Amino acid sequence: MVGATACGSGGGGNVQREEVSAAAAAELAVLAAAEPAAVEADELAAPTPTPSTTAEKQKFAKARFVANAGLAAGATYQWIVKPYRDGKFKKGAKGRTFALIKAGLAGAFAYNRLKAAKENAQGDPLLSKALVPLTAGIESLKGLASKLRKGQAGDADIDAFNNVIDGVKEAGKSAGAEVVDKVPSTSQLGG
Repeated sequence: MVGATACGSGGGGNVQREEVSAAAAAELAVLAAAEPAAVEADELAAPTPTPSTTAEKQKFAKARFVANAGLAAGATYQWIVKPYRDGKFKKGAKGRTFALIKAGLAGAFAYNRLKAAKENAQGDPLLSKALVPLTAGIESLKGLASKLRKGQAGDADIDAFNNVIDGVKEAGKSAGAEVVDKVPSTSQLGG
């Protein structure tokens, strides 16, 4: 027999002693070791919820499209277009380096979110069709993040971002998925 001692929380000297057989202790050890595997098996066996109808899939595709396009639009306006118009990217401007770094991050973030929005649009035929003309424009933004970060972006580059965002917003609106700017946090920009 293996002995185990349990102390009560009371202040008295009463000590309770509970005897546990070696077989019971071994069984508890096996159960404790098997528990994580059992929990993992239960989680793997649990059904993953999925939309059951085409209408639900389309609804979710539109919702994800709106969220991703809204984040791209918000990041573009807040950290690229607005600071550019305010002259924060010009040489000698106060806070230029920080503005350029944020613009570069925002550019990469916006490009990433626009690509995700394009993929989301594939779940809705009307939205997918509306975005077809914008695919090349979205891809053209790929290298602009590094130009922004290096301070090499000009009017044409800023206009390219703005035009693609406006096109995505119009495509969403025409497909019944109106995009509203949603400014991401600085931590979201960083990944």
